[in-house]
Amino acid sequence: MTIRSYKQKEPKSGSQVYIDESAVLVGDICVGDDSSIWPLVAARGDVNYIKIGKRTNVQDSSVLHVTRKSSTNPNGYPLIIGDDVTIGHKCMLHGCMLGNRILVGMGAIIMDGAVIEDDVFIAAGAIITPNKRAESGYLYVGNPAQKKRPLTTEERDFLKQSALNYVELKNDYLGTSDVN
Repeated sequence: MTIRSYKQKEPKSGSQVYIDESAVLVGDICVGDDSSIWPLVAARGDVNYIKIGKRTNVQDSSVLHVTRKSSTNPNGYPLIIGDDVTIGHKCMLHGCMLGNRILVGMGAIIMDGAVIEDDVFIAAGAIITPNKRAESGYLYVGNPAQKKRPLTTEERDFLKQSALNYVELKNDYLGTSDVN
């Protein structure tokens, strides 16, 4: 893995974290306990910070970045990802905020200032436009993404299970067997 500092800020990770050797993490990034960063992920916390919660997985070829601070946006937009989040293959997350128990489908894009509340499915290929709020308990689809329908009980349960599946997989990669 490539871990690089930027302006004296270096990526940090909690316990039992798996970061694939082909991933690149630069700057002010914090990865929570039991999380995993898979092959070819690029995460750049250079002009703001990235915080990834516990038991969260960022899958192959995803790109994570932030929005710089400016006179019109004094805080910029960091990238904040909650606990038990599954980010599918080849997603792009830029300066947005994701709550807990979210599944971001393959190839989805979530843009600056967007807020994804807890317990949300973002469909594969969906585009969440800047400053949009995705309400808790719903499926969002399309470009631009729209609220499609409420999640079923089974889908809500799957959000947590998906994250736990990746905790188990990263434990296999680390050679451990504990699932928290």
